Amino acid sequence: QERFLLRSLIANLEENGRLAQTRTATQHGSTTVFAHCVKVACFSLFLANKLHLTVDVRALLRGALLHDYFLYDWHEKNAGHRFHGFTHPGTALKNAQEDFRLTPVEQNIIARHMFPLCPIPPRCREAWLVCVADKYCALLETVAPLLKPFFSRARS
Repeated sequence: QERFLLRSLIANLEENGRLAQTRTATQHGSTTVFAHCVKVACFSLFLANKLHLTVDVRALLRGALLHDYFLYDWHEKNAGHRFHGFTHPGTALKNAQEDFRLTPVEQNIIARHMFPLCPIPPRCREAWLVCVADKYCALLETVAPLLKPFFSRARS
């Protein structure tokens, strides 16, 4: 049921917005922004279920899918990308609001997912879950490829 909801939300966000653009932009390492956002959505839901938290599942998934909806390649040398870590939540929220009607929970997820880098903390469970899931997924996407050579040598 939750997988069906995730798939239908992705289809809706691609059909009615610009989510498809995130399939080609790189986020961490070789992971696309799209793949990262889907991982964050899945891990956020996993955490909510594991911790037996009552959450708005639809808002959790939509907010996670849109949390990095900044729609530019932050790896390009551009003065506007210099403070990407600090500014992209606001850009993502602005873009998402242009394309979709967002609930207050979804807005909070997108705007606050970079806490503590951005100092205002999330206000709801869903936003806290996405904030934690985002850090975890980003760490795996960034560090795991660097560790691969060490683990492949150990098997030889």
